[in-house]
Amino acid sequence: MASTSDLKKGIVIRFKDGLYVVTEFQHVNPGKGSAFTRTRLKNVATGKALENTFKAVESVEIVEVERKNMQYLFSDGQFYNFMDNTSYEQSQIGADVLGDDVKFLKEGLEVMVLFYQGAPVAVELPRKIAYKVTEAPPAVKGDTAGGNVTKEVVLENGLKTQVPIFIKEGEMVVVNTDTGEYVERQN
Repeated sequence: MASTSDLKKGIVIRFKDGLYVVTEFQHVNPGKGSAFTRTRLKNVATGKALENTFKAVESVEIVEVERKNMQYLFSDGQFYNFMDNTSYEQSQIGADVLGDDVKFLKEGLEVMVLFYQGAPVAVELPRKIAYKVTEAPPAVKGDTAGGNVTKEVVLENGLKTQVPIFIKEGEMVVVNTDTGEYVERQN
């Protein structure tokens, strides 16, 4: 058994007679009262998400999972295909396992896949991923009035995000996979 302070994104726990992957967490230590951990959990079997708050004195059962470094290859419309970087074996993972992270996938992307009893249960994306801008409206003179001006662009994988107005089509930008927001321009 582990304490709630050991909870972090990607950890698999046994909770309410099922296995859940921690998709979001926040340790809170209020000035008054005891500390707690707010979590968002995804059921491994059903894919349904729920939110739960654990008190600091509670203990949780962390389940051992196998972690494999894999490369995203392609989607056949129903499944997403990944290749193990050491054995070159391919695995098909359903959209229910990937959840919202599917929008960040691009060919050749290296991810960490978590397996429980031989079945993929979660995918950990890198925190920041670089993408090529495929569509960007041109900046118009006078648009910069007002300071921090952004525009919506389309990235190579179809993802849309807000970027500073100076970003042009063909440039590389880095996106935070936790928030989906622009981080920086990459040279």
